[in-house]
Amino acid sequence: MRQSILAVSVTATLSLLSANTYAANIAFENFTPLIGNAAAGSLPESAPFQLSSPNFTQTALANRANQNLLSPNSNSGSWDMITANENGQNAGRYLFMPFETSSGGVQRVDLRDPNYNTRTVTIVAPGTQGFVSGDASRWTPWGTYLTAEESWGNGSTKGRLFEVTNPTTASANAGDFVQRSIIPRVSHEGLTFDKNNTLYFIDELNGGSVYKYVSANPNAKNGNDFFAAGQTFVLKVGSGGQVEGSNGPAITGNGTWIAITDAQGKAIPGVSTVLADGTIDGRVTADHADIKGTGFNRPEDLEIKTLANGQQVIYFTTTDSDNDGNSANGRGRVYVLNLGSGAVQLAADNTTKDMATNLAVGTPWSNPDNLAIDAKGNIYVIEDQDGGKADIWFLRDINDDGIADEVGKWASLSTPGAEPTGLYFDPFDPNVAYVNVQHPRSGDDMLIRINAVPEPASLALILGGLGVLGGVMRRKKAN
Repeated sequence: MRQSILAVSVTATLSLLSANTYAANIAFENFTPLIGNAAAGSLPESAPFQLSSPNFTQTALANRANQNLLSPNSNSGSWDMITANENGQNAGRYLFMPFETSSGGVQRVDLRDPNYNTRTVTIVAPGTQGFVSGDASRWTPWGTYLTAEESWGNGSTKGRLFEVTNPTTASANAGDFVQRSIIPRVSHEGLTFDKNNTLYFIDELNGGSVYKYVSANPNAKNGNDFFAAGQTFVLKVGSGGQVEGSNGPAITGNGTWIAITDAQGKAIPGVSTVLADGTIDGRVTADHADIKGTGFNRPEDLEIKTLANGQQVIYFTTTDSDNDGNSANGRGRVYVLNLGSGAVQLAADNTTKDMATNLAVGTPWSNPDNLAIDAKGNIYVIEDQDGGKADIWFLRDINDDGIADEVGKWASLSTPGAEPTGLYFDPFDPNVAYVNVQHPRSGDDMLIRINAVPEPASLALILGGLGVLGGVMRRKKAN
């Protein structure tokens, strides 16, 4: 019995020690902010990032050319947003990402497979159901994978959201790819769920809005039930109807949600614009005179965070917004929406202080696109720029109010013609992240893993704890 109690104590102590160490000191936030950019083409494509700490390392996990060599025409490239199987059996084993091409698809990467040639497989073949411009990537609360098309406009048949219902078990090209037509059509990119399983999404357009879908069955165990019935709303800030534009002030104030469908997901007569196939045009409906959804300038990604006070906030980027119409001095914003109060605030822009200079960040800040969140809740912003100009920024929120006090350049991409996309922090290992190098000039997309080595002090703490436990075990054995 004493041995069993001791084993439990050791396990519990190790777990507590590890959790407390990571909570106090996430290695990714220990860096020296970069100044300038990695010159285009200055680094190998298999290790393409200038990193801001000597403790950070990078490793290529997959590349497009290799996939097409092993299985011709299986991979159309332009790998975009990344997520993992965050719950269920073998949680954390796989990464998923779509192809943002005219023949979109989805691939899966097995992180437990040490064989470079077998760990990656296309589970939704390029062009399945006419899928194009796959961008969105999110794991569902019930254990499946969502993606969607970043393509929508008058006369289009796209703007659709899909669920892969067998993402972890599908063999090559055998993903069960189901359109969830209750979601209004928009140009999709960011997707996120809140603690109540409400699904948030955006319309990636100069003048696009922010939306949410509230399922009639939020605790559903499958997508059929979750998407069977529910209501979609659009965000309206203040009196609504305003458009941020490329030379307008930030749109802040009190936000409210205005319904653009009924509670079953059907059209509201005289308001919702219904398309030929019975789906709803989310873009046109949001602009209806009775709705007046707020238009942001190319909103792209969404990320959710729980603040220290327990309130949840959603960050979203507006890639082409500007405060003076001069893109040469930096452009683009990050907003934060408090889901409790409805307040919309500016979280960061080119006037936010640069950690490297203590001055307004200015020109280096350009076209924020993707967002990511690490194990401690730090927010990262990825620029939509080509290699040689494309950066990843760290937002430091000192008092945890959702507003960045300063920003620091965390990494810089050198690959010509490429942009970094889909940055994703491993939810099961706080010192591991993944990022795609998308549409390089070479055509050879790369998936890169970034590791952050714990600081020596943290290692000493862990090793010291193990030493204490070892001494306890020796004394118990002697007794």
